Amino acid sequence: MTGGAPRLFQHGGVRVTVDPDGFMLHPDDWTPVIAAAFAAADGLPELTAEHWRVVNYLRDYWLRLDRAPMVRLLCQETGCSLSRIYELFPNGPAHGACKYAGLPRPDGCV
Repeated sequence: MTGGAPRLFQHGGVRVTVDPDGFMLHPDDWTPVIAAAFAAADGLPELTAEHWRVVNYLRDYWLRLDRAPMVRLLCQETGCSLSRIYELFPNGPAHGACKYAGLPRPDGCV
């Protein structure tokens, strides 16, 4: 977190407390509806099956290991090249994909 007070993210009826960078403060409260709201707020009107493959992989990895995977592993396990990850998540693997997956802001990974 870059500093500052938590804030309330609101979009399309979704309300969730986030840090100043927009990452959920309580990742256990994540739902697919929250992911879709984050995406819509970023200008992505719909998450495709390919988006969900990445989001679900990140979510599952974090739930098992309490951290985000390294980018190379994310690409290997999802079958998406890094350039494809950036096409799917224009804000990148961390500020896009990890945020949509409800992960805390990654430290140096993804």
